[in-house]
Amino acid sequence: MFETLSDRLQGIFDNLGRSGKLTEKDVDTVMREVRVALLEADVALPVVKDFVRRVRDRSIGAEVIKSLKPGQMVVKIVHEELIATLGDSAPLSFSGSVKPHVIMLVGLQGSGKTTTAAKLAIHLRKDGRAPFLVAADVYRPAAVDQVITLAKQISVPYYEEGTKARPADICVNGVKAAREANAAVVILDTAGRLQIDDNLMNELAEIKKRTNPAEVLLVADSMTGQEAVNIAQGFNTRVGITGLILTKIDGDARGGAAISMRSVTNVPIKFLGTGEKLDGFEVFYPDRLASRILGMGDVLSLIEKAEEAFDEQEALKLQKKLMENQFTLQDFLEQLQKIKKMGPFSQILGMIPGMDRLRGQINQEEAEKRLRRVEAIINSMTANERNNPKLLNASRRRRIAMGSGTQVRDVNDVLKQFRDMQTLMSQLRKGRFPNIPGLPGLR
Repeated sequence: MFETLSDRLQGIFDNLGRSGKLTEKDVDTVMREVRVALLEADVALPVVKDFVRRVRDRSIGAEVIKSLKPGQMVVKIVHEELIATLGDSAPLSFSGSVKPHVIMLVGLQGSGKTTTAAKLAIHLRKDGRAPFLVAADVYRPAAVDQVITLAKQISVPYYEEGTKARPADICVNGVKAAREANAAVVILDTAGRLQIDDNLMNELAEIKKRTNPAEVLLVADSMTGQEAVNIAQGFNTRVGITGLILTKIDGDARGGAAISMRSVTNVPIKFLGTGEKLDGFEVFYPDRLASRILGMGDVLSLIEKAEEAFDEQEALKLQKKLMENQFTLQDFLEQLQKIKKMGPFSQILGMIPGMDRLRGQINQEEAEKRLRRVEAIINSMTANERNNPKLLNASRRRRIAMGSGTQVRDVNDVLKQFRDMQTLMSQLRKGRFPNIPGLPGLR
């Protein structure tokens, strides 16, 4: 979502880095460009003015003038002030409430509230808390059915009374059912509207009064840009919210909402929805997001994604197989599938320091198409063929190509990649550096 803003800021700071000395005029020029970049990204004007003022005041001060690399010092200041604008990370707070703790999700229709309820349930379960879903949206067609479907899909207990009962009564009864089921946290999926109105706010206020939630989280669609900030202000004024969940953060929105919301509402962002799939959900860390925006990567998030996708014991077994030259096509397939679980390639590249600029050079659709082709080819092999690729003669390759809907040359390409990997590991096992095309071989 922040690619355009990130590219603009990186271009500005590249030019700044070429300057040996930094004058007040240089700082003013850079700040004008930063101001335009932030406004183009839909950051609220008051937030932009305050941000630029703070950065400028620090950039023309002694800490930059005395620095050996003033350009880098300005980037450091921008990074720190961006973190300050995004606010501190704020985990869910259950202090002062009794079990089951109630989390009330609010928001307009189309913000992804119901899907977010399921994602939050998965997150809570990973955190060792037993979640419970309550379907309290009686107005949107099929909203109750969606909660039931998602709850069954993720194996989480739920409560519903159809669409005839009053939402506040459903929520009260749902909390009671959760208590009887020994649930730790109840997630209330409340109704939304196409716009903020009195009926909606009165209904939410009644639910809040009768269920006494530990958290009231606004689910806001980041694709709505500047309007998302106005929506957050409206809900906070009328109902009182304790946190924000920004959805569709992986879309093509310009990102200003995420930067503006904390500052304008004084309410912390707690989670980001990073995709349509139920695993597309992450805790909000302002320092990590600031680093991504400035092209510095996000190694901690990358490590967390890798830890979720790869089991430590399996990794050790794989390492042993690689070093003993026992790595098979079945292992190859399983590793590809785990890499896919980590997220889109462009997102992964954005987390690696220095690799952010390569995102624009990668065709995400083509990369995913190639992965699917490799999967189809290996899946068209017998178990014996996967474990012993030497069996794959010409007739078997033709059969695999037909079975996977590909060409024989595609099958040959996959086998060549596999052989290259085996050769690489064999050379490393023998303590030698492999030959790299275009570079002299190292021994």
